[in-house]
Amino acid sequence: MAYDPSFLRKRLGIDFPLIGLYDAPDAGAFEPVVSPPPDRHTCVFAFFEDWREGRTLCLTRKNFGCGGAGAALWSVSTRSRGEYVNFLAGTEGLKCSPDVMGAWLDRRRTYSPVHPHILIGPMRPGMESHLLTVTFFVNPDQLASLVIGAHYRHDLSGPDPVRAPFGSGCMQLLTCFDDIARPQAVIGATDIAMRPFLDECALAFTVTVPMFEQLCALDEGSFLARPFLKRLQKARRESRNR
Repeated sequence: MAYDPSFLRKRLGIDFPLIGLYDAPDAGAFEPVVSPPPDRHTCVFAFFEDWREGRTLCLTRKNFGCGGAGAALWSVSTRSRGEYVNFLAGTEGLKCSPDVMGAWLDRRRTYSPVHPHILIGPMRPGMESHLLTVTFFVNPDQLASLVIGAHYRHDLSGPDPVRAPFGSGCMQLLTCFDDIARPQAVIGATDIAMRPFLDECALAFTVTVPMFEQLCALDEGSFLARPFLKRLQKARRESRNR
C-alpha cells in the first residue's frame, strides 16, 4: 500500500528525500543506481549526496561497501569476533571493556535478505511490497516533531515506540528494531564514524512501515496544525532574520 507523506513533510519543512531501505529482486526498478567501489571500504552514508540527488545505493552479498554493513545487512562477517571486539572497544573505545563490547556484539541482530539486492535511496512508488524501513534526515526541531508523531497513537499497552539504540549507522536503518512488523521508530545517525558524511545538524529518524503509515495519517487535527509547532517555527524564522 502507498502512503502519502506530503502533508507531514510540508508542515515540518522536510526537504531531504525520504530514504527507503528495500530488499528487492530487481535493482533496475530503482534507477539511477550507484554501487560501492569494488574491494574498497566505503560507508553506506558516503552516498548521502547521491540520495539528495535522487540516486539509490545498491548493495549485494559480494559488494556491500564496508564490514559493518556486510554484517548488519547481509549477515556476512569479515572479521572474527575477537577482531571486532579489539577494534570497537580497544581501538575506538566505544565500550568500557572488551567483555561489555563482546556481550553487545553477541546480542546484536543481523539481517539476511530474501532477494539479491538491498536498495537504499529515495522512496520508489510501486515498490512498497519490498520496503522495510523509511528514514527521515532531519534537523533537531523536525526530529522533535517526529518523535511526538510516533507517540501520537501510542496507548501505553506496548513498549515505547521510539528508541535511540547504540549501533552503527547502517544497523540503525534496520536491525536495531525489535520487530519491523510493528509501529516502531529509531533515532539514528548517532554513530560518530558515519556522521562526517552528513550535514552537521542532520539526524536520522528511521521508522517501520506500520509507523510510517501512522505518521502519514497525521492531519489538521493533530499537533502539526496547532500552536506549539507554529510558535516554534515562528521563533526559528525570527531568529534567522535577525
